[in-house]
Amino acid sequence: MGVDRELTIVFEPAEEGGFTAYIPEVPGAVSEGETISEARDMVLDALRELTQYRREAALRAKSPRSVVERVATVS
Repeated sequence: MGVDRELTIVFEPAEEGGFTAYIPEVPGAVSEGETISEARDMVLDALRELTQYRREAALRAKSPRSVVERVATVS
């Protein structure tokens, strides 16, 4: 069984102008931009930063006996 390699980005008009973008599959992956294109770039940057932060936090919290494996997603 493969892992879905696609994520969903939702763009919502912001009250102050521009767009808020978030990835519903990844809590915390939220950003904004003046255009949809800018909001997309910003939320993807947020996703990369969030992933890196969570990876580092998980590695710090792991047991010394843990086995760690990194895998690429496949469809």
